[in-house]
Parts: sequence; structure tokens; C-alpha cells
Amino acid sequence: MSAAAPIKTGLFDCRDSFAATIESLAETDPRIVTVVSDSLGSSKLGGFKKRWPERMVNVGIAEQTVVAVGAGLANGGKVPFVSAAACFLTGRALEQIKADIAYSNVNVKLIGQSSGVAYGELGPTHHSIEDMAWLRLLTNLTVIVPSDPWETEQAIRAAAAMDGPVFVRVSRMPVPALERSNAKFEIGKAETLVEGDQATIIANGTMVHRAVAAAKTLAAEGIAVRVVNMSTISPLDEAAIIAASQTGAIVTVEEHNVRGGLGGAVAEVVTANTPVPMRIMGFPGFLPTGSAEWLMEQFGLTSAGIVDAVRQTIARKAKK
Repeated sequence: MSAAAPIKTGLFDCRDSFAATIESLAETDPRIVTVVSDSLGSSKLGGFKKRWPERMVNVGIAEQTVVAVGAGLANGGKVPFVSAAACFLTGRALEQIKADIAYSNVNVKLIGQSSGVAYGELGPTHHSIEDMAWLRLLTNLTVIVPSDPWETEQAIRAAAAMDGPVFVRVSRMPVPALERSNAKFEIGKAETLVEGDQATIIANGTMVHRAVAAAKTLAAEGIAVRVVNMSTISPLDEAAIIAASQTGAIVTVEEHNVRGGLGGAVAEVVTANTPVPMRIMGFPGFLPTGSAEWLMEQFGLTSAGIVDAVRQTIARKAKK
């Protein structure tokens, strides 16, 4: 799926893009319904409810139920978008996602809202930094982590168009619209945003714009680093990862635990094909309470932190 590159400036909440896109799709597809677990406001679906109150189901604070209801609606011929806070949707309803959605291979679109550490001040119970690790193990389930408002729209449209279960990880943290010379979105295909041959940064979600900023800093030092946006984590673009190995060093960056997520997925491919020095950047485990930006800074998930990680990983390459 392709579209013109965005020209908007400033910072954007990707939930707004999700809400606008789902309304646009619902205008022409009466099968589309929304299901929430007392998450109407946090999903920004007030406009959808006002236009189509009969096409929204609010089950209350019952995440297992919200997934089961979505499966039932899909079996009845609807295209349900099940939208809830990512931490509870994946943590409380993992069994239902596994059995009712993935194993049953039903046409449900799961929207994990406010993912990562967006609920920073509410602490570890509300941080969603394990979801990619859990979900990428489930057969049939496509997992997408958009990087900006344009890619969020494209991911939602692609999810609606395909027949099968999809999880889209939507952040509430403000991000810029990325510059793209040839904007094209395709499920299962990575996107190269910056060319380079001395190392590769592979990122997704809110980390992509930070990776691009890091690459610009390194370019000013004469270090040409490739930046790959791996927005689909399942199915994974293994060819793009193997190609990244040819640069001799890889740094992965994610708003997720360092175990089992994007970094783990990339490492599986790298070790089985062309092993090169790697650094996996993310969170080490349960986190302290604090704002999202503070948590990012504390654990080095900044453009400066990425720059340092790339330098160190290139130095390891030189010692091989």
C-alpha cells in the first residue's frame, strides 16, 4: 500500500490517526464494528460512537470478554476492531488472543492502545513492554508496530483489507511525521529510511524517529548508518535483516523489553545466517514509575543513546 509522504510538521498522537482512519473505513464498509473495554476515551472512538452507536460494543472492564466478543462478531461476518490498553489487552486476555483469535484464525483486528511506557507515571502494571514477545509467538497473528501517524493509517487500512487476525500496537506518545521519499507500506516488508553501509539501526514504533536523528548525527561524523523501520514484527522481513548484516554491525531499538521482542527476532535471523556484532536496546525488565520521557532517558532510548550504541558496536566490528 502506498501513499504520498506526509508533509505535516510538529508532534502527533497516533491514536488520532487510528480514530480518523477507522471512521473513514466504516463509511464504506458496514461490516466494520468497534469493541472496547471501558476504553472508549483512551481509544479516541467518541466520534465513531456518535456516528454509529449501533456498531460499537462496550463490555466494560473485562479484557477477556472484549476479545471473545470480537471473535464472535468475526464469526458472524463482521470486521471487529477490538481496542483497549495494550498492557491489559495482551496481559489479561492472552489466552483468548491465543485460542479464540490466533489458533482459530478469525478475522479480528486487535488494537493495543497506549503501548510501551506511555502510561509511565502509572507504573509497571500499566507499562506494556512484553507484548511483542508474547504475541510474535502466536501462529496466524500479524503484529504491526507503526512509527508515525501516516504509518498508523496505512497499518489500519492494511489490517482491514486482509482476511485474518492482526495486532496493531498504537502509541499515545507524541511523535513526528517521518520524511519519506517513496512512502509505501506493505505488511511483512521493512522500510529503509536512511541509507548507509557501516552499520544498521533496526527500530520500530516510537524509536524510529530517534534512530533517524541518531543516523544524522553519525553522518555528520562521517559514519554512514542505515536505518530500517521494521514495523511488522510478524511476519518478519528476514531478507532485510540479512541485508543489514552485510553492513557488519546491527543495533536494534524498541520501546519494549530487551528479551523476546524486535531485538530477539532480529538476533534469531542474524545468528542463523550471517552473525555480526549486535546491540539490543530496550528496557531490562520491570521499570520504576516516571514519565515516559524520563524512562526513555534513564535507559538510554534517546538519539544520543543510540549514537553511543552504534559507535560501540562498530568498534566491536573492528576488533573481529
